[in-house]
Order: sequence, then structure tokens, then C-alpha cells
Amino acid sequence: MLEERVPFMSAPQAALELCLLAQLFLPPPGTSPPAWTGPSTLHTKPVKHVTPHRYFLIVLTVNQSAQEPVDTVDFASTKPTRRPNKMDGGPRMRTLLLLALFFSMRTEASISSHMDDFIRAVQWLEDRVQGSEPVTVLQALRRAADLDDVFIQHFLGASKSDGSEMVSGVSRYLKGVLHHQVTEDSREGGVVLTSDGTTVALRPVVSGLEAGLSTGNVSHVHQLTLAGDLGLAIEDEDEPDLLGSDGCWDDLDRPRVFTLTDDDPALTTALINGGMDGFILGLAVSNRRPLKLSDLLKSYYCHQLDADGLDAAPLLISRRRRENYRTLAPPPVVVREAAKAVELQRKLEGHADMEPKQKRRLLFSVEAGVKELVFKFVDCPPMMTRCMWGARPYKGTPTNLTLPLPYLYIHHTFSPNKPCLSFKQCSADMRSIQRYHQDQRGWADIGYSFVAGSDGYIYEGRGWFWKGAHTRLHNSVGYGVAFIGNYTDVLPTQNAMGLVRDKLAACATGSRRLAGNFTLQGHRQVVDTDCPGDALFNEIKGWEHFGW
Repeated sequence: MLEERVPFMSAPQAALELCLLAQLFLPPPGTSPPAWTGPSTLHTKPVKHVTPHRYFLIVLTVNQSAQEPVDTVDFASTKPTRRPNKMDGGPRMRTLLLLALFFSMRTEASISSHMDDFIRAVQWLEDRVQGSEPVTVLQALRRAADLDDVFIQHFLGASKSDGSEMVSGVSRYLKGVLHHQVTEDSREGGVVLTSDGTTVALRPVVSGLEAGLSTGNVSHVHQLTLAGDLGLAIEDEDEPDLLGSDGCWDDLDRPRVFTLTDDDPALTTALINGGMDGFILGLAVSNRRPLKLSDLLKSYYCHQLDADGLDAAPLLISRRRRENYRTLAPPPVVVREAAKAVELQRKLEGHADMEPKQKRRLLFSVEAGVKELVFKFVDCPPMMTRCMWGARPYKGTPTNLTLPLPYLYIHHTFSPNKPCLSFKQCSADMRSIQRYHQDQRGWADIGYSFVAGSDGYIYEGRGWFWKGAHTRLHNSVGYGVAFIGNYTDVLPTQNAMGLVRDKLAACATGSRRLAGNFTLQGHRQVVDTDCPGDALFNEIKGWEHFGW
């Protein structure tokens, strides 16, 4: 029984605990199951969730007097309400509660690796931590996940106990989702999928937040987030040439396993995303303390864009991490803090002070690492890979391009004819375009090299190296980039146009995939078509590199 394992709990607390655990481990996406009322006799009730094959059974045994109120738990709100018990008579007895969770063969008794589920866990913790101040909740997260190595303790101290015991299932979940690791079979743990489609390592997020709240020291926030991770990764690698390895989730609706596409990375994309977020949020909370940690995480990771896309979106959201990091973390400062993190780690491990020659070599490596970081994760646009939007395989064998290419061709999709404003909608649009190109036109794959959404991301089509099918007779000499929507009369968002005009083009030339003196043209200039629409074509006439 839970009361026997967790003696500090009262019977009503135990009842609430178990009902909340049920919600935590099987949240019903998009549904609000009926409220649960504690009965007076043995009662069993199957609760059906939105997925047809997912069930669980809650078995309750309760004895209560007429005067004792009954806890009623609303699964949707996770908050208890109380109402009078209308049962007759009987002595007041201790409430006994048993919980049994039974799952079908196709469902595991584990929570998914999605940011929404982590935020649910934070909310669950906020209801139990005394005071529930954000810094106290963060300390509880660190304690539950056992994130107390000497490096973290140097800045944050040992995590303080609030006197309560963590339920073992939640503790195991938090330990798994907060401990970053890459296994020998290239599975990356300690990462979550966010609503905007990016994958984020959580350890630097919570470390940066706690540093911002507890010390407010910018140097501490740097060393506990991206700058520190970068420095320590560079020290461990003689030549870290694999910065930012990305990967694929096993299931985008209920993600559990994230597998990297490259082996043995120095720093993964998820760790870089989490490091940026931890630094940005750590600085934000050092200036303005949030009332609740869960509210801060929801506003940052779960913001929904309106029709203006990112043009009218708040500054402090995950889609803006790259521009925010550029503003808040100048490269020379990142270099200095990364080097300091390495020297501190060596000192904490008992090593002798570095010789001047060692320091110069370290500084040279860190400078090179920061330069690569800035190019790939600040100058280049954030990109959704094929596996993230659910691409079908290429039919046949792709033809490789000969780089660098001399042209960049601008398109609009026309259909879908509306801008996409979320990862879910943009991914659906990408799949729709690919189906049309493969099934109706008989092409090997989606025709475009890249596609710009209005959600802040570039979507990979045939990519940098495969010949496309976007501009007839010109596919081998240029990349084809399309904006999702019909731009005959209106323009894409300023952010979407900036991603292509400023970010994608600079990324392509900087990596020598597009010639430095490339020519930018509209589709209609080389093919008899209205594409990319009158409004967009008139716009690109003023872009750098436009030519006839």
C-alpha cells in the first residue's frame, strides 16, 4: 500500500496521490475523462482513454463515516474538491486505498518523453513541495533525479530536502528524463520532444533555472548550461568535429526513444537546445521571478502562434532560442566561460593547475568550438529533418548534386494555400505535398530542397545533397525553396522570409553548398508559371543576390 511505503501521507493524500499518478502515467491527450469519486465499498471501474487499446483499472477500497467528506479528483484539473458524504452511519475508520494499473499488451506503464508530460510532473511536484516556490521545486527535481555531482554542487550546493519522500515511480521517471546520456547504440536519454518539434535535454534547463533563481550570477548560469557543456565536451574530445548530431523519435505522438543519426557526438542538438534554453531562462528568472515553475515552462515551450506567426509572438519562447542566445551570449563571453568550466572541473577532480601551454591549447579549441556553434546554431536556421515531419522514403536512388550550386529558386506551394503556424500543421502540409508529388506526379520524392513554414522553422525536403524536382531543366544547378501558402496577393510573415533570405542563404554559402556569388530567382523567371505569386515575386526583387 502507498500509505505503508510513504508514511508521511494521510489517507486522503494517498488517494489523491494515486489518482494523480494515474493521470501522470497515462495522460489522455485531448480528452477529459470523468471525475473519480471515492466509493464506500469495493468498487472497480475501467477508465477508457482516447487510444482504443489503452486501458487501466483503478481498484479502491474505502470506509468512511457520514461526517467525513469524500475526496473527488478531477483528472483534467488534477485538483481535489470536497463534498459532503451522504452515506449513513458507521464508525470513522482509516481509509485504505489500493491502486492497480493494468495495461493492454500494446501499452507500457511509463510516461512519454514529451515536454507536456514533464510539465505535468512539475505540476504534480508543485502540489506536494512545501511552499512550492520555483527554486524549491527545482531543488526537489534535482534531488529526485540525483543531479548532485561536485560540479553542480559547487554552484548550487547540495539539494535540500523538504522532509517528504518522493513516490518511487515519479522519482524513477524524473531520474530518467533529467539524466542526459548517449548509449552505445546511439540512443539519447534525458531528452524530451517539445510542442514546437524540437528536442531538448532537460538537465541544463533545470540547472540554468536554479542558478538564475538561487544565485543570479550570470557566470554560474553560463557554466551550468551551454558554455559549460561545450567546454567539457571539447576537453573530452581531441577534435570535436561532430557538433550538433540530431536524431529521430520512435513516435511523435507518444515519444519514448530518441536515436541519433550520427555516432559519438561531442554535443548533440538536444543538449545544445537545452543549454541555450537553460541560459535564456536562467537570465530571465534572475531578473523576474516566476510565481510557478510549470507556468514558466508552459509559456516558454507551449506558446501557440496566431495568424501573424512569430512576427507578433512574445520574445521569451522556445522558437526564439537562437536569436535570444545571439543577443544574450556574445561569443567571446561564451569562450571565456567555457574555458573557466574546464579549469573548474579539473580542480574539482583534483588535477594540477594547467600549464600556460595547456591553457592556450584549450582556449584555441574552445574558440574553434564556439565558432562552429555560432555558425550551425545561430547563423543557420533551425531545421526540421525528414524523420521529424514523417517523410516517406525516397523512391529509387537519389542523384547527388555537384556543390557549390550557383542558383537559389524561390517558390510558393499554392496548395496548401494557407501558412502553417505549428509543427503539427507544417508537418501535415509537408506530408501532403510529398504525397501529391509522389502519387499524383510520379516523382521520386517531394520536389523542393527546403520548405519554409510560418512556425519559425525550415523543413528539409531533398536537402543539401540530393537533386530536386522543383524548377524544370534547372534542378541540378540550384536549390528550390518553397514557402507554404499562396502568395499571389499577400506576403509570408517577415520571420519566414528572413529565415530564407538571411539565414538559409548565409548557411548555404558559409558551408560552401551555395556559391558566394549565387543568383536568386523566382520560379517564373525560368519556367512558364505564376509561381511564386505576384506579391512574393515583387518582394524578392529587392533581396540581395536577386538577378535576371
